[in-house]
Amino acid sequence: MELIITEKDNAARRIADILSGESAEADRRNGVNVYEWGGKRCIGLSGHVVGVDFPDEYNDWRDVEPVELIDAPIEKKPTKENIVRTLRLLARKADLVTIATDYDREGELIGKEAWELVREVNDEVPIRRVRFSSITDNEVVDAFEDPDELDFDLAAAGEARQEIDLIWGAALTRFLSLSARQLGDDFISVGRVQSPTLKLIVDREREIEAFDPEDYWELFADLLKEDADEDAAFESQYFYLDDEDNEAERVWDEETAESVFEALDAATEAVVERVSRRTRTDDPPAPFNTTQFIRAAGSLGYSAQRAMSIAEDLYTAGYITYPRTDNTVYPDDLDPEELLDAFSGDYHFGDDADDLLEADDIEPTEGDEETTDHPPIHPTEDLPTKGDLSDDEWEVYELVVRRFFATVADSAKWEHLKVVAGVEADGDTHRLKSNGKRLVEEGYHAVYPYFNTSENYVPDVTEGEQLAVTDARIEDKQTQPPRRYGQSRLIETMEKMGVGTKSTRHNTVEKLYDRGYVEGDPPRPTQLAKAVVEAAEEFADLVVSEEMTRELEEDMTAIAEGEADIEDVADESREYLQQVFEELRESREEVGDLLQKSLKADKTLGPCPESDHELLVRQSRRGSYFVGCDGYPDCEYTLPLPNTGKPLILDEECEEHGLRHVKMLAGRQTFVHGCPLCKAEEADEEDDEVIGVCPECGEGVAPEEQRSEGGETAEADGGELAIKHLQNGSRLVGCTRYPDCDYSLPLPRRGDIEITDERCEEHDLPELVVHNGDEPWELGCPICNYREYQARESESGSDLESVDGIGSKTAEKLAAAGVESIEDLKEAEVETVASEVSGVSEDRLRSWQAKAD
Repeated sequence: MELIITEKDNAARRIADILSGESAEADRRNGVNVYEWGGKRCIGLSGHVVGVDFPDEYNDWRDVEPVELIDAPIEKKPTKENIVRTLRLLARKADLVTIATDYDREGELIGKEAWELVREVNDEVPIRRVRFSSITDNEVVDAFEDPDELDFDLAAAGEARQEIDLIWGAALTRFLSLSARQLGDDFISVGRVQSPTLKLIVDREREIEAFDPEDYWELFADLLKEDADEDAAFESQYFYLDDEDNEAERVWDEETAESVFEALDAATEAVVERVSRRTRTDDPPAPFNTTQFIRAAGSLGYSAQRAMSIAEDLYTAGYITYPRTDNTVYPDDLDPEELLDAFSGDYHFGDDADDLLEADDIEPTEGDEETTDHPPIHPTEDLPTKGDLSDDEWEVYELVVRRFFATVADSAKWEHLKVVAGVEADGDTHRLKSNGKRLVEEGYHAVYPYFNTSENYVPDVTEGEQLAVTDARIEDKQTQPPRRYGQSRLIETMEKMGVGTKSTRHNTVEKLYDRGYVEGDPPRPTQLAKAVVEAAEEFADLVVSEEMTRELEEDMTAIAEGEADIEDVADESREYLQQVFEELRESREEVGDLLQKSLKADKTLGPCPESDHELLVRQSRRGSYFVGCDGYPDCEYTLPLPNTGKPLILDEECEEHGLRHVKMLAGRQTFVHGCPLCKAEEADEEDDEVIGVCPECGEGVAPEEQRSEGGETAEADGGELAIKHLQNGSRLVGCTRYPDCDYSLPLPRRGDIEITDERCEEHDLPELVVHNGDEPWELGCPICNYREYQARESESGSDLESVDGIGSKTAEKLAAAGVESIEDLKEAEVETVASEVSGVSEDRLRSWQAKAD
């Protein structure tokens, strides 16, 4: 029996379909899919099913000094017991094993881990390695016909990274967390690549905070050709020559600016002094490598993590090539014409492909990086239909297709026209310039609509021509601080610095979010992030040193190329870490104080209305968030927060209460809650709107008998249903006898609720309409609506969806990662699952675990 081992289950399914001609059948063993056909079995791992860790005796943070971890032994332990057990059972019976994990450093290490698991139970079976850059019929079949061997040097480079990151991360994380007395789920994480990346973000924030804006002025005038319509006026800008004879538009002196404006405002004509035309060639972009793909996807609104997750799914489905690559030069064996032929006749891309095929010579562009492992990211000849993909997948797939089209398209051409005109005033000439541009040959822009092609109209004029001045404007402005790094720019900067790899950089950025170091997009550092970087700079600069990190990356590359030994590199890293602890040892108390202050600052909303303490965002044992006084237990003042999402404290402050506003991060359902005290007061001021009889405690009592003469519910009778506004911003239909009767039905958080005259025949309740946006939502009878919701949830079949915050699609993703039930969720290793499930952070998983308990 031949055993084929892939990196993930979806790759196993795809490869099994290709090799079996879609005759393979799935058999479930120990909760793992095994694909069977003929004499072959194919199993997908879940990334790393074996992890590195310290022996159990080093796990007690209080009994083991962090510095002891530097020289502690490292063990390999199964992280996915069911997969490891299934793999061993299959390996015992195998007479041939083929490893088909992804072809990169990480994939080679995963392949080596599988190799070791097989060897533990079968030391004689031949083990071979196949490599491919896309999971298409041709590439997979060709790879299996021409197998190779595992590259143990490449795997050793991945292994070195694992060990070094474990030692650095564990030792420094424990030191900082213990120093700040921050244990449990709220530990303070530090990482070898994570820390210099964080310093980049913090340094930029320091530049922004230290920035001192300067005032300046810019002046504009609208010009018009003689006898032209007024709507044909075109804009020009005042300029002057600075000390270096460069054209400058910013006027730094207010008096000068006002003087020029008065002259322009009074002028009726400007005389054309100079007209210059030039044609500029706009070359197509280079093929996608990982970093440039992330950058392009970022312009469409995708985070780095989300973009890579979608790209990996498209790769596994066989629609694009492997998305982790530094290469920007197509290999010689790629025939662009043949690939374009595959798109000919396609509904979405056929016309563009046919236009490109009409070219006499198809010559792709090339970037600066050429490697031999994987080609640049490009589509394969296996085309999906739009219905095969989700909306996000299709958008990213189209981006990849159109980037390939762009790389084989012609250059575009722009025509630029510059007009300089002078306005005479009191013996001085004030010069105005207009820059027009026009796209004269569309070139690659016809197939790649992601770059700006806006034109700027400037009419043909001649030197000496008189133009009317129809309007003059002066704008007072200030210089702006540098912009924060967006995720794609941050990854580009990491690449230039040599920090991290193409496979790890987007994960590093995601970890900074998960650890509470950055928030928002573009990422903004929290007070904790600033404190960690400040402590490192002051007491142990190596922790945030990009040079040290880059040097270790170079060492690991040397391991991959067989030029360095894994033990030597690991020992060198341990020596670095010993230096760090020598610097930190004497400053533990100072570091702890600094971190504790920053942790509190990140949670502080503002003054407590009932004491002289501050209000903080806190988390209950069950994982929910609320606002509580820092003076507890002397002051027990609290405010509720929404039960959906994770709170992010904004800079905006409530004018009435002095509290900072709160934003609830909940994926696509993210919303701004605002001032928690305002929300609570608004809810208290809202009257309950009675809409009918409570089905729990009011049945059998006629509606007209439910009220007293004053219109209020009679205590002796059953309860009524009313629309209620809660202090945490939520709304519901609930019983007026609460808490004696806790019957309730959910309502949408946002939108105006209209109580219509239409009534439900079954429940005698009015039908509700929610107005939020252009289209009203006819909610109908709240009881019927909730029953329909429960029926839909029941049909989905996953008890995971009973946990608040987990929808059907998220439940599917969790199931693919081995979390198929609430019990699985409770026992799941948060870091492992978060690394495998796109769009799900460690914090969200911990919150769901708390709710599941």
